[in-house]
Amino acid sequence: MQSFEKIRTGGYYYVDKTPFIHQLIEQGSYYFLSRPRRFGKSLLLDTLHQLFEAKESLFHGLFIHNQWDWARPRPVVRLGFGSGVMRSRQELDKHIHEQLDEQAGRLGISLGNQTIAGRFGELIRLAHQQHGERVAVLIDEYDKPILDNITDPATAAELREGLKNLYSVLKDADPHLCFCLLTGVSKFSKVSRFSGLNNLNDISLDAPYSAICGYTEQDLDTVFAPELPGLDREQIKAWYNGYNWDGEPVYNPFDVLLLFQKREFRPYWFETATPTFLVKLLAERGLYSPSLTKMNTREALLSRFDVDDISTEALMFQAGYLTIKKVQALLPGKHVYQLGFPNFEVETSLNEALLPVLGVEEAISDEQLIALPGLLRDNDFAGLEQHFKSLFAALPHDWYRNNPIAKYEGHYASVFYSHIAALGLRVTVEDASNTGKVDMAVDFNGQIYLFEFKVVEQVPEGSALAQLKQKDYADKYRASGKPIHLIGVEFSRRQRQIVAFERELVE
Repeated sequence: MQSFEKIRTGGYYYVDKTPFIHQLIEQGSYYFLSRPRRFGKSLLLDTLHQLFEAKESLFHGLFIHNQWDWARPRPVVRLGFGSGVMRSRQELDKHIHEQLDEQAGRLGISLGNQTIAGRFGELIRLAHQQHGERVAVLIDEYDKPILDNITDPATAAELREGLKNLYSVLKDADPHLCFCLLTGVSKFSKVSRFSGLNNLNDISLDAPYSAICGYTEQDLDTVFAPELPGLDREQIKAWYNGYNWDGEPVYNPFDVLLLFQKREFRPYWFETATPTFLVKLLAERGLYSPSLTKMNTREALLSRFDVDDISTEALMFQAGYLTIKKVQALLPGKHVYQLGFPNFEVETSLNEALLPVLGVEEAISDEQLIALPGLLRDNDFAGLEQHFKSLFAALPHDWYRNNPIAKYEGHYASVFYSHIAALGLRVTVEDASNTGKVDMAVDFNGQIYLFEFKVVEQVPEGSALAQLKQKDYADKYRASGKPIHLIGVEFSRRQRQIVAFERELVE
């Protein structure tokens, strides 16, 4: 639900986000917040809307109730781009004009200007004059028209200019504004491409606001306590927690609410929008899928998202497929962020979506995924070797000719990793020890499997298994008391197949 009033009057659960709202209003006036889709951005704006209009009855029992002057309602101008898809500048302009008309009517204002910029400025100015209080401007999904057309750079750039025409009004409207918040998925180079928005305080990576959207551990254990019986608490955490914006981690609210309703673990959030464009882009860039578990980047790259320059890190982070796992300060003001999958839902679902672009047809993938757990459970290593050889043998020759990702050395290991990760097994990539990093570790059914990969044309000397033994990678895992299996896998780019699959049990 995106209606604060409906939640507060309908007897529904509500996680109190008003401490964050109070802090925002007390500490500044102009803000920008980036969060993935379906994370509660619209509800946040609606809460602010009701607060500025002084709907006191909706806030009884919440943190902000005793912190607010309910005798001073302020006019609110609220615009949103979350509904519908606009494919041209004309459609966008029409949509903006309709919203300006609606807001003017709600505020009892008659607009005389004809241009978008003129009407928006006039709306803010007259609202201030007529109501005797400065205006709060709330803009939801400010970037959606651009994102809906991101595969068509010319149209996306055209729509960006149309939005720039609208947002440019805000800077000059400062004398008439008490508060301004824009939300969206992307940051578009810290929104600097939009004239007039360079005065916004971007709180997307501010630690105190990491939990402004989403549910914390405490929220689950208190607000939603009646819904927890009958569900494995650790499973809820593994499936849906882990989103982090350099502060307190949160659960995906969309997933949690559907879990409580349906009482079944499923990738609810991921299923709402298959990331077709993302998967295609990763394939074009020669994705090495194991790298998604640990991707290092600078803050500047996380903010660089534009029509003509979309960094992989920014795209995946802002869309919610990767999140912050660790932050390292190199120098004052210079940080390196380690990104990784937030949780089980995203890791398994995204890897499953990647398999077709790695050459594994859906029917083959389903059949192989069903067979894999049994082979590991039975320690059937001959069957496991044949399993993966069959997987690579099924990749069509036409696919190799027509897909750029087939040219990259990491393709073979990507198929191997994504196939296992899509199943939901506990996989660790490049697990470091004092002797180096093993390519892949799998913890399953009370046993540890350590994999080392090699492309023979690239590294002709020595064997993958010999490296596992020489580096003594098993040492790190001996304390677990679990049986440890070393598995060396060698690929031939020329033969497009596994040419060696050696296994040894560590004594």
